[in-house]
Amino acid sequence: MAHRRNFLSRVVKGGLGLTAFSMLNPEAMANGLTETGDGLPYFDPTGSDEDFWVQVQQGYSVNPNIINLNNGGVSPAPRIAQEALSRFNDLANEGPSYFMWRVMDQGREPLRQQLANLAGCDAAEIAINRNATEALNTVIFGLPLQKGDEVVGCLQDYPNMINAWKQRQQRDGIVYKQISFDFPLENDETMVAAYASAITPRTKVLHLTHIINWVGQILPVRKIADMAHARGIEVLVDAAHSFGLLDFKIPDLQADYLGTSLHKFLSAPVGSGMLWIKKEKIGKIWPLVCNDKPQSDDIRKFETLGTRSFCIEQSIGAAIHFHEAIGARRKQERIHRLKHYWANKALQIPKVKLHTSLNPAYSCAIAGFSIDGLKPGEIDIKLFNEYKIHTVSIVWENISVVRVTPHVYTRFQDLDKLVGAIEKIAKGV
Repeated sequence: MAHRRNFLSRVVKGGLGLTAFSMLNPEAMANGLTETGDGLPYFDPTGSDEDFWVQVQQGYSVNPNIINLNNGGVSPAPRIAQEALSRFNDLANEGPSYFMWRVMDQGREPLRQQLANLAGCDAAEIAINRNATEALNTVIFGLPLQKGDEVVGCLQDYPNMINAWKQRQQRDGIVYKQISFDFPLENDETMVAAYASAITPRTKVLHLTHIINWVGQILPVRKIADMAHARGIEVLVDAAHSFGLLDFKIPDLQADYLGTSLHKFLSAPVGSGMLWIKKEKIGKIWPLVCNDKPQSDDIRKFETLGTRSFCIEQSIGAAIHFHEAIGARRKQERIHRLKHYWANKALQIPKVKLHTSLNPAYSCAIAGFSIDGLKPGEIDIKLFNEYKIHTVSIVWENISVVRVTPHVYTRFQDLDKLVGAIEKIAKGV
């Protein structure tokens, strides 16, 4: 009963999208939950909480004709966020210049506080934008680096960030260095040492990807950041695939700067993102888009984006309510359980190789697999054309896999179909 009341109270606080949650059965939502000492919900590894997840699944409107297992690219928004977006869009079109700039724009500060509460930081450190690329490029191009200053990243970082650093190298003469990893790895010290070995007296910044998007490897960001700070080096974190998935607060990472997309595991509408900068460092970062006070220490200087979708922005709050109603820890454990379920079965199939750790300390939602004798693109095409399973083929540097990414709405029977399809494809080689 306590959990049911708590869940419903969080839903009611959502305001927008209450009608979307009215379809969820409170009794079912409470099933399978037990109390822990701190009053938080506890994940039941026996699976008796499936009634809860059936109700969560009903909160999405995913197409029943395909099995979507590419949530690592972009996730669908739950009905509660879709309905909020639709209502904001309808309102905006009743008088765009009035309702967007004089009404919806007033919702940015409450939304900033919502995001800060979720991130565990000061609202004065949060800027709302459109995606992780925009957020991270703001820092990459805004840092006051000089010719000869060094930045260390890795070959397995996201291409948009790699290209941004290369552009700064071409334009400003900084030195951009990349180390390389052979994933999966299950040793923190190995990863920390790899970054440490690339540092020289000229190194100013480490660029870290919290979860490597290609195969889902989780980096020990806190340990790497501690090592870097001990040497006077700043840390920029790409949290595109970790924010809204892993149960952490931004200060836990001990980073200086962080960017993320909100339309991945938080399931906010497509085209929503967030930039976090440690308060005392805001003033030195130049905004990516012009501002009348570019060296101000006001985080809002990064939000002068011109006309954009206020409707998408204001619908982020509904996605936060949905996320918080589930619970961050429970969500992380559920999605890892889904990944482990299919990946462990796939490992038993001859010719199939897994390129992602099954240890929850080193992976969560994303996993990559390969089949001897087949290219990733061939497997991806077969999965969709023959089984209507949507994945994505990845060929990047030393990584050649099919990436599979479930979400909270993914069903075990869908994963059984995936494993069955992989087995048939592997036998046909």
